[in-house]
Amino acid sequence: MNIWVDADACPKVIKEILFRAALRKQLELVLVANQPLAVPRQPGVRAVTVPQGFDVADKAIVDWAQAGDIVITNDIPLAAGAVDKGAVAISPRGQLWTRENVRQALGLRNFMDELRGAGVQTGGPAALDQRDRQAFAAQLDRLLVKVPARKPMA
Repeated sequence: MNIWVDADACPKVIKEILFRAALRKQLELVLVANQPLAVPRQPGVRAVTVPQGFDVADKAIVDWAQAGDIVITNDIPLAAGAVDKGAVAISPRGQLWTRENVRQALGLRNFMDELRGAGVQTGGPAALDQRDRQAFAAQLDRLLVKVPARKPMA
């Protein structure tokens, strides 16, 4: 199992939770972004820089993710692509994406995009707060409790 992170928009506090979880469970953690990222020097953690462009990182994650992997993203189309491949997708707020709720969220996202295109001010998401961080950590722990710890990586 790998954990794939849509790292361009992933909050630093969520990345830190992921670094600790990857170390604890000895999992591969791959942060994918359009720009170079600094990651801790720990086994199994790496950053992959993809070319600039619309949804390039998202498409790369969907291409690389496999059934059983975990994808961390706020991007609903990316979550939908990951779920379609059999991966588990969760948002930095702890939202677990399923086939049912990701399709519903995708429809709402498209509707809101149409409203914005028509000039309606829709606002953005609220800032990540302590409750969101706790919800993310709890959701990640529920997913990782099923994963046996591996031998330490080199």
